[in-house]
Amino acid sequence: IHLGITLPLYVFAVPKEDTLASMEPAPATGQATTKAPPPRLFILLGLTTLLSAALSTVISVHLLTILQAGGISLAGAVALGALVGPSQVGARFIESLVGKYHDPIWTKLASVFCVALGVGSLWLGFPLVAVTLVFYGAGIGLESIARATLPLSLFGPADYAPIMGKLARPSLFAQAAAPSIGAFLIEHGSPETAMGAVVIGALLNVALAAALFASTSPLRKAATSRR
Repeated sequence: IHLGITLPLYVFAVPKEDTLASMEPAPATGQATTKAPPPRLFILLGLTTLLSAALSTVISVHLLTILQAGGISLAGAVALGALVGPSQVGARFIESLVGKYHDPIWTKLASVFCVALGVGSLWLGFPLVAVTLVFYGAGIGLESIARATLPLSLFGPADYAPIMGKLARPSLFAQAAAPSIGAFLIEHGSPETAMGAVVIGALLNVALAAALFASTSPLRKAATSRR
């Protein structure tokens, strides 16, 4: 379906770049030109977005295998896995109530922290597996919000669409590769090996988000002083 229907639509129906460029209105005289996003911020945001996408994909595909390797029955693993979805929705609902009171970088920090806490506790054998999955689900639920709001906060609305496209491209490749990488680690190591790699990735993501927080601190101070 993708090759026979979607690909021809993209090739023949979507306007080419030169056509789109000719349709764009000329900028008004004196209009400020759009600045490229600061490379450091863009790279940090791109890396943490990529890692978040890869980690959530590995867990979503292999969660039942990982839970069963911990001695949980298939029925129990399915029941526990079902907690992830409501946890995502619950975290998004809470964020919708309080998000207007804080910068989106805090949403990102909460997201990576919850994911790291959830997968780390699961890997270490925390007995309340349901709690670990609630934290993990909340984290990936918040990530879906931070992924959309943080670039807008950092880079502004002018080039939001192309910036989001550039951020999405590597994360989509990571999502495509993550299930096979997880399967390779499980087959040639063990589910614990795969979870160990996930935990390392989650901790690295916390470090990247912390570096992004530190790098955006001057921007937040400048915005506060203007207000």
